Amino acid sequence: MKYLTLILLLFTLSGCSEKIYTEVPEELKIETISTREVYSNTYLYDLIEINGAELLTENYRVSTSTLGTEEIEVFYKYNKKKYVYNFKLTIKDTTLPKILGSTIRTIQVNYQDDLCNLIMYGDNYDRNPDCTINGSYDVNETGSYDLNYVITDSSNNKVEHNLVLHVVKPSNSSTSTTAPRKTLDFSDVLDRYKNDRATIGIDVSKWQQNIDFEKVRAAGAEFVIIRIGVQKATNTELELDEYYLQNIEKAKKAGLKVGVYLYSMATKKEESVKQAQWVLEKLNGQELDLPIVFDWESWTWWNLMDLSFYDINDIADSFLDTITDNGYKAMLYGSKYYLENIWENNKDYPVWLAHYTNETNYNGDYVMWQLSDVGKIPGIKDTVDINILYNE
Repeated sequence: MKYLTLILLLFTLSGCSEKIYTEVPEELKIETISTREVYSNTYLYDLIEINGAELLTENYRVSTSTLGTEEIEVFYKYNKKKYVYNFKLTIKDTTLPKILGSTIRTIQVNYQDDLCNLIMYGDNYDRNPDCTINGSYDVNETGSYDLNYVITDSSNNKVEHNLVLHVVKPSNSSTSTTAPRKTLDFSDVLDRYKNDRATIGIDVSKWQQNIDFEKVRAAGAEFVIIRIGVQKATNTELELDEYYLQNIEKAKKAGLKVGVYLYSMATKKEESVKQAQWVLEKLNGQELDLPIVFDWESWTWWNLMDLSFYDINDIADSFLDTITDNGYKAMLYGSKYYLENIWENNKDYPVWLAHYTNETNYNGDYVMWQLSDVGKIPGIKDTVDINILYNE
């Protein structure tokens, strides 16, 4: 048997295997794309075209997640001969960073923190773009200063932002001048928005404490989204909302449709997957009428979180994918501002829009609208979020 193996090996080495040619036949025209944008959805056949030849390399998805140049190898067949063609693909980042924030900020004299954090800024690829502030200012002296912020990413894409900085003395007043916000009666929302394609409900957490869901249902609410868990700081474990168990039991007993949401501060997709699995474990197969919602709102600390905009969208998608892979519906929560500026929702998950107004001008798709966080409804002592759910 070993003699047969040796004969076969010699047969192969002697050149009897199929020959692969490297030179391009003169009559063939090969067209390739040499650059792609970072994180672009790219497949091999998007990059090369050989008319009259048969591509033998499978149409695999090309990784575009890292900047730089790599060589792509493609096999094709022409006139019964097999050829290989190599070309270089460069992944570039031409997307400008973003600056989100006001054009006017006020600080107290002797301010100690980094002035870069008076605005929120970030990049699609770079997790720590550079922040430079141009203009004269003195945080130890009262006055108004015209500042020019320049945010530069690792590909030297730049964006500028002008800001007027007011440095003021600390106020001597110990009383708050903020007027209490006017509450919104649930009955008024019913009268204005309830129709054949829209139902009205609430979302709750421990902040509403003990809830009489029978009264909530009698007041006209048809659904409730209940906070199942919360992450109180980055790199900490999830905690079960202390009112979750009684909330879901009593809400179902009262005949309300039920969904749940998780308040997350995840900073890695592996973490958000683990969080989704935590939610599934707590549900333990319990049926829900409405989706499991991913709620991430840590924008105040964004500059300190070492995240790109791609990262945060990947974190959300990873959570939502894990939920749907396990048979539940999933939904993304976001305010109008961040849905318009950061959330990509490339996989078209249903959106829960937060926009506190009588009529939203958000142009994206959404299936639920949180129109107020100061609602009043029988059965809840304090205020509560009011939502409109649109029929599919």
